[in-house]
This record gives sequence, structure tokens and C-alpha cells, in this order.
Amino acid sequence: MSDHMKRLAAPRTWPLKRKVNIWVAKQSAGAHSVEESMAAVTVLRDMIGACDTAKEAKRIIGNREMFVDGKAVKNPKMPVGFMDVITIPKMDLRFRMLFTDKGKLTLVPIDESEAAWEICKIENKTIVKGGKFQLNLSGGRNVLLDKNAYKCGDSLKIAFDGQKILEHYPFTEGCTVFIKEGSHSGSVKTVKGIQILKRSGPNVVIFNDGTETVTDNIMVIGSAGPAIKLPEASE
Repeated sequence: MSDHMKRLAAPRTWPLKRKVNIWVAKQSAGAHSVEESMAAVTVLRDMIGACDTAKEAKRIIGNREMFVDGKAVKNPKMPVGFMDVITIPKMDLRFRMLFTDKGKLTLVPIDESEAAWEICKIENKTIVKGGKFQLNLSGGRNVLLDKNAYKCGDSLKIAFDGQKILEHYPFTEGCTVFIKEGSHSGSVKTVKGIQILKRSGPNVVIFNDGTETVTDNIMVIGSAGPAIKLPEASE
């Protein structure tokens, strides 16, 4: 895998000026896809604006001054992606990575209390040694439970300290979801119904406004409204 890519070839979700430079750092392999994330060094320089050059960004990372989901970043090309929380304590900066209504990655400023947790989608479940249930969550996080209390497609509010489950947001009619992929990327909608398809492939979610998308494109972010601060609508 190459370490860089040409800016002109970068995913459309990356909020970069295409003709400023020829190259841009490519993130390492990780829990996020190329379209849903950017390298930490690029986030620090181009999105946060904490420095002017990649060399300065690498120095900040090398000094362990940048944290993602409560852990210090060590690799300048670590993927920082959808729903991740970025904090720089020395600069008193806290952000959550989301998508704009134009489908571009964006950083939403958040307060200190919201920077202590993230919302994760339950991608699948497995039974491990000892009869415990392992929840495999979005963002590469795993949680072990004694009981099978949650369903795939539901979302959990997870604290960074100890991975404690703070809240449960079931994927059901009336819940609030964030669309992270597809033609409605960046939109927040209320679920009207779920169409179960008797074939391979994801089911279809129908929203109150009449639009629809597949279940792979959405994440539940609240039971009766968003539990996170959202990006401001673009003009």
C-alpha cells in the first residue's frame, strides 16, 4: 500500500483543496474505510489548522499531544474517521468527525462532557469462550457481555474510560439515524419503517420524508432525537 496519493485522486469525501499540492498523506489500514477517514497528520494540519506543515503536525503527534477516542495518537497516518472524537488538551480543542449535508468529512466542535464518549453501531455478534457475547462495533471496538441484550443494527453510547455502556439506542421505528453513505449522506432522519428483504444483501430503511436507503448506510444516533451535536447545514 502506498504512503501517499495524489490530491486529485483523493475520495470526494475529503474536504481538501485539490490543486494546492500534488500529494496528500494516505491513512494506514485500520477500522475505517478510505472514504470515511483521513490520516491524523492531514486532520491536524488541513482540518483543525493546528499547524502549517506536515512536519509540525508530526511533531505534535510525536509529543503525544493529539488524542483520538481518549488514546494518544502515535502513528501520523492513523485513520481518523466517522464518529471519532479528536482532542488536543494543550490547545483546549475537542471535535467529533461527522459528514456534512454535502457528504464531506467535517469536524464538529464539542464540549468536554461529549468528548468522553462515542456512539458505535453493532455490526455483528459472536459467542466466545466462556459463553460470553462479543459485540463487534463500528470503529473497531469490541465489547464482551454476559447476556445477549442487544441486536445488530442497534447503537451503543460507549465511554472511553473502561468501555462502559452509557446508553442503548435500538434500531426501530421512530429512532433518529445519521446517514453516512449514499445519495443522502450527511442527513439526519427519523425511521418510519424497516423493509425486510428475503434475499441476500441489506434491508431497506424508510424515513418519514418518504426517502429510503439500505441499512448499511445508517447509524442510530438517538431514540427520539440526536444525542450528539450535529454539523451546521451548508448554505
